Amino acid sequence: MRKIVFFLFSIFFLISPKTNAQNKIPTFGVKAGINFSNIGGDINNTEAKLGFNIGATLDYGLTSDIYLLTGLDLTSKGFKIKEDYSNSKTKAGLIYIQLPVHVGYKLIVSNDTEITFHIGPYMAYGIGGKYKKNLEGLKTEGSTFDVFSFNRFDFGLGIGVQADFKNVGVGLGYDWGLSNISKIKEEGKIRNKNIYITLGYKFNR
Repeated sequence: MRKIVFFLFSIFFLISPKTNAQNKIPTFGVKAGINFSNIGGDINNTEAKLGFNIGATLDYGLTSDIYLLTGLDLTSKGFKIKEDYSNSKTKAGLIYIQLPVHVGYKLIVSNDTEITFHIGPYMAYGIGGKYKKNLEGLKTEGSTFDVFSFNRFDFGLGIGVQADFKNVGVGLGYDWGLSNISKIKEEGKIRNKNIYITLGYKFNR
């Protein structure tokens, strides 16, 4: 966690002299897309769960081709488990407010086309979700964070690529959770994993 805080301070320290010298104008936008989320760690036999993401974006030029990419997302994560031997099905959906802070390299392909490769940390806070379990006709439901005992705080590392065509952009990325989100020691460590695809629009590009 200290490394992430140090990274954030370093980025904001770099913004002031660079942006003043380059006279860069922040680019605001919106995006939405789908997630293919799962968990890693000590729980086996999990399957990916389809989810969503929606949010606001901000691109801030540090130099002519290096950018700070951030914003605020509402994103759903989770997993599914199907145990054939016990005829048990489990679904867990987690909804987070997520803040990514990425550094990107922007490649100019043409006057109207740019490709940006980016990497950096993210921090997230769980605001809700549902847990469902069906064991041979006996159903259990409830709040994910209360029933399934997940930690609300999560952080990790993200990597992705973004292609912008004038004001419209398409993105592909992967978030790798570094935080153990399980409160139950007996279950071991559980970490979020998520592949996402987005479609976005930038207002003042």
